[in-house]
Amino acid sequence: MMENNSVLWIENPEEMIDPETLALFPFPFLKNNRLLFLKDANGQAIAVTDDLLKIDMGELKSRIGGEMKVALSSPESIDRCLEKYYYHPSSSKKVIDDLGTEDAIHLEEDIDTSGMNLLDIANKAPVIRLVNQIMYRAISMRASDIHIHCGETDLKIRYRIDGLLHDIFILPRKYHPAIVTRIKIISNLDIAEKRIPQDGRASIKTDAKKIDIRVSIIPTFFGESIVLRLLDRSSFLFGLEELGFHDENFENFKKLIHLDHGIILLTGPTGSGKTTTLYAALSRINNPGINVITLEDPVEYNLEGINQIQVNTRVGLSFANGLRSILRHDPNIIMLGEIRDRETAEMAIQASLTGHLVFSTLHTNDSTSAVVRLADMGVESYLIASSLVGVMAQRLIRINCSNCSQSVSPSLDELRQVALGENDMNDGNYRVGKGCPSCFNEGYYGRTCISELLVIDDHVRDLILRKASSVEIKKAAIKKGLTTLRMDGAKKIKKGTTTISEVLRVTQEV
Repeated sequence: MMENNSVLWIENPEEMIDPETLALFPFPFLKNNRLLFLKDANGQAIAVTDDLLKIDMGELKSRIGGEMKVALSSPESIDRCLEKYYYHPSSSKKVIDDLGTEDAIHLEEDIDTSGMNLLDIANKAPVIRLVNQIMYRAISMRASDIHIHCGETDLKIRYRIDGLLHDIFILPRKYHPAIVTRIKIISNLDIAEKRIPQDGRASIKTDAKKIDIRVSIIPTFFGESIVLRLLDRSSFLFGLEELGFHDENFENFKKLIHLDHGIILLTGPTGSGKTTTLYAALSRINNPGINVITLEDPVEYNLEGINQIQVNTRVGLSFANGLRSILRHDPNIIMLGEIRDRETAEMAIQASLTGHLVFSTLHTNDSTSAVVRLADMGVESYLIASSLVGVMAQRLIRINCSNCSQSVSPSLDELRQVALGENDMNDGNYRVGKGCPSCFNEGYYGRTCISELLVIDDHVRDLILRKASSVEIKKAAIKKGLTTLRMDGAKKIKKGTTTISEVLRVTQEV
């Protein structure tokens, strides 16, 4: 370490690596900016780069919560240290090093032992800590899911963050049996069964929060694949006003959920926030004077004061059978996790026609397609027209990172892709995130929803009775003021909430 024109030069940064501070930043950010974090003999933090112009000191100081010195080193030295000391898709060193030297040695010894007893190994401290590391790191990175995929030679760990999967690190394949067995133990699954899918639940505590974990294990060609859904009650249960609906949809949806009968459908692909919206709606209308019963597969969270039933097809408790029992239980409001077939659809319609408010979901691309989907299931048009009161289609879009988004001037061609025009070029706060430590160099942090609410009025009912196509229904609804998913996205683009590319990504099929 020496002074070079008043700037600290570090010849061998590997001797001073600060792994704890490194772990606060995503690998792509460190790699792209050739940035390291060290500590000198006095414990002083040092940010090291190959180019001082790359460093925003204020941003880094706020992230690490203290003062730091700045130094230079060679690009080769920085790259070598990042590869060696950070979680990285081509290196498992850091995840093992984080266990501590003694634990790491014991883990290697246990895994390499021939004729090993998996149950014994999975209950030993090194394996427990390894699985905990995987889970706690996912929680700290705001991941909603952990994917553990076994390949021919390695074990890939991936996190889903804001809806997209990211490779975090790769472990040697020999760790797979111990990790799978440990996860089966904590989720009360059969550790000896490797031939059929298994589902379980577990929970962990971190930072005074309880995280529920939904476990899914399926057999694949090279070994069992695991997906862990991380469910944090504090970040999952929202009020309706927090979901991101624009004013008109918010007011119309509030009116719908306070009706005393009818069917309200939410549509969209898996992961579009339908369950979150349903829970928010039920929480808003629930009160001691009504009986609310849900039938879900699976139950995501326990809602206070609401009777929730878990579908279990193994014992004959399907949506259709469960709904029959619910109707004998004197409900005011019923929530079905999904309408999957004609029998369930017709029973839901009969429930709505006999004075119940029914919430459910369908997997369709937009709101008007839900009407056609019910007809395709074999439901008569007059039943659809008389029972359906509203259909909400929604998607989740990523939000521009508040720390690194900056103003941009999109071209007319770009604006036209989201139905904006020349008049909108100077009438909007268009922003794009450039990437920073807070957003893992993605430019986005968090998500909100875009929505399309079709209210079933007399005109739409007439179209349903005439068996009109979804295109005809949508054209008629737009004339009456329907805001489509892309239109809602365009409003959020103009406000600077998100970007054109993000709205196009989630609405490409509508």
